[in-house]
Amino acid sequence: MFLPRAAEAASTEDGMATPITKEGYEKKKAELDQLERVDKPRISQAIAEARAEGDLRENAEYHAQRESLGLLEERIRRLRGELADCIIVDKESLPKDRVVFGRQVKLLDIGEDFEETFELVGPGEEDYTGDVIKILSTSPLATQLINKKVDDEVFVDTPQGKVHYRILAIE
Repeated sequence: MFLPRAAEAASTEDGMATPITKEGYEKKKAELDQLERVDKPRISQAIAEARAEGDLRENAEYHAQRESLGLLEERIRRLRGELADCIIVDKESLPKDRVVFGRQVKLLDIGEDFEETFELVGPGEEDYTGDVIKILSTSPLATQLINKKVDDEVFVDTPQGKVHYRILAIE
């Protein structure tokens, strides 16, 4: 995958840092903020109220809230790890003539004579609804498209069989 030199310098022990757009980073950061500042205090308050009701061995509300808190803390840990292991990629600094992270690519499914537009995004940014389908930059289709140019063709193995695409445009 093509990344600017700043991203290459931020590589982790197991390879590259996970690329993410500024929008994707801000979305994850906002979710983390919501979990830490709103949801966690709310659940902690509910635990305190349930605890005040007496015998904890038979207090289903208390146990349910404790379980909710554990799941929430796991999500917080995972989000913190994702944010620590990512690198924000400035899409404007990337080549415009090749398929790279952050670019939209218009493809023609040659066998079906059907056009689709995809955008290569980082984890948590994928969206399979709408006119532009946002796919992970590590997906089988994206990895076949990386560094290709307009009019290049790729073959991608899918559950329905091999699909033959031609790149019509890179935006």
